[in-house]
Amino acid sequence: MSSVESLLKMNRPDVSDFSCVDLDQPKESAQGQIDNAPAAPSQAVESDGEGEVAMAKGGGQSINSVAAGFVHPHAQLPKPEAPRGFIEDGDQINRSVSFTENLSVDVPAIGKFIRETSSNFSTALVKSLSSTFKDNNARYAPNVTEINLSGLKVIVKSNESESESDRAEDSIFSQVKGRISFFSRSNCRDSTAVRTFFREKGLKVVEINIDVFPKREKELIQRTGSSSVPQIFVNEKLLGGLVVLNSLRNSGQFDYRMREMLMRKCPDDAPALPLYGFDDEEEDSKDEMIGIVRILRHRLPIQDRLMKMKIVKNCFAGSELVEVIIHHLNCGRNKAVEIGKIAARKHFIHHIFGENEFEDGNHFYRFLEHEPYIPRCYNFRGSNDSEPNPAITVGQRLAKIMSAIMESYASEDRRHVDYTSISNSEEFRRYVNLVQDLHRVDIQPLSLDEKLAFFLNLYNMMVIHAVIRIGHPGGLIDRRLFFSDFMYLVGGHSFSLSEIENGILRNNRKPPYSLTRHFSSGDHRLQLALPKVNVLVHFGLCNGTKSSPTVRFFSAQTVQSELRVAAREFFQCGGIEINLAKRTVHLSRIIKWFSADFGSDKEILKWILNFLDASKAGLLTHLMNDGESVRISYQNYDWSPNS
Repeated sequence: MSSVESLLKMNRPDVSDFSCVDLDQPKESAQGQIDNAPAAPSQAVESDGEGEVAMAKGGGQSINSVAAGFVHPHAQLPKPEAPRGFIEDGDQINRSVSFTENLSVDVPAIGKFIRETSSNFSTALVKSLSSTFKDNNARYAPNVTEINLSGLKVIVKSNESESESDRAEDSIFSQVKGRISFFSRSNCRDSTAVRTFFREKGLKVVEINIDVFPKREKELIQRTGSSSVPQIFVNEKLLGGLVVLNSLRNSGQFDYRMREMLMRKCPDDAPALPLYGFDDEEEDSKDEMIGIVRILRHRLPIQDRLMKMKIVKNCFAGSELVEVIIHHLNCGRNKAVEIGKIAARKHFIHHIFGENEFEDGNHFYRFLEHEPYIPRCYNFRGSNDSEPNPAITVGQRLAKIMSAIMESYASEDRRHVDYTSISNSEEFRRYVNLVQDLHRVDIQPLSLDEKLAFFLNLYNMMVIHAVIRIGHPGGLIDRRLFFSDFMYLVGGHSFSLSEIENGILRNNRKPPYSLTRHFSSGDHRLQLALPKVNVLVHFGLCNGTKSSPTVRFFSAQTVQSELRVAAREFFQCGGIEINLAKRTVHLSRIIKWFSADFGSDKEILKWILNFLDASKAGLLTHLMNDGESVRISYQNYDWSPNS
């Protein structure tokens, strides 16, 4: 029942309480009954809170004893229009309704009721919308909320006093003058906990990763007396580590302490911001051969020559190199040949066809910077003449910098990477400088696990660099160029992404849908290939797409266990789906592409059982052991970027 109908019902008197007048009797008779009725005292008509009309009772006669009827107005008064629904027939009305003479409707009460009802409706609507706003407060402004409904536009404005207090509470740290900074390391759980806490608080902090800025470790020791991390500073004052931070948070004193300490300007003796520059670069020791090599670059007749029906550019003969060394060092020919072999082993020079190290005579060589693949090597920005550091040292340093980059510019689960922020960061600039140390590094002395971790990390680092420099590949042709043409110069040889994955990590097996191998029998890079295929490597390589495993970097000491963790995470996060009703197992397409590594379907399912949680392992075991066939299908691969 509508509000208006309820109102009319409450204000309409019950007709059973009145004596109806026979409209067929003469007018005089009816008028006479009214005139002869005893006079009642003057009574007021009151309206109670329910809107009911009540007649005051006094010494007068009850209204039920008064014959009420429909009385025509005076002849000279304007005749009112008949209410809709009534049909006038001469002097009679076909529909009879009895009203009293003294009955009147309290119009102000009706208006008051309508206003109150409207106000209640508006209040209820605002409360409903306010609750919706609280549930979705991240989508709307905190002080003024505009909500558009069908045919209705509602603007909710918070109370000024309340909004001011809320803003004051929410912006405790919005007007800070000081600075929070903390020292950290890559792959440190305590440092990660501190970083996550400040992110949740919405506080801007300056992180000084001493793996990225190694010389800042001396400053850390001077300020704290120890090299342990994390160490948090508020302006120039040492707050402490994770234990102190948890204590302040649990006691509820964190906001008070921060507000007290950050309201003053940061002094000059606070930990400095990490700035652009080379102040942290270690002093490079010059290679003992560099003096001789520089003379050779200036004195050798470097020119294009015709060899084996091919034009070979920028080369020189071995005999020419020997003559220059003899003339410069005033030594014998054998000594000059030995110097040439050292230059070849250190990758200053290469044979044009890779046939030998160095020999005297009519054999042709070229300098490393003149190799035809150098323009496609994105870590080459000029000859690096410094003494190469051990490969394990360079690899670990690069992995730590990239881990620091992921901790700062990727989501916590590493499924989303902010490539734009990485490209503009100081950490990435230092990575690009350091990756030049790979030019002439010696990889041969590495153990199997060290080599495995080195090339896994190199692949993942190159993918990030490739996405930043040349962009994420769109179509099939772009993908082939992305994995084949983006190269690094490592140990005097070029390596593409596909060559690292298929040539090194897969023991020079054919890439998917390819008829040839990357390395021929005489290729020196074949000596670096792992002797046996480890199928877990497929879950440690991230190619920058949404369907690939998450990006991670490995340690040589724990690379095998880290690969098992990576495989378990991959299968638990969508790498396998089991449809018990259709007896179908949906696997990642990666397994189909590299089926030569995983083996037959039955072997694959047995192997995957080792990396599933209890529920999926139970379902798969049931399908495999109930005696019926199991169908394997492969999921569609999502090539969109993981940004």
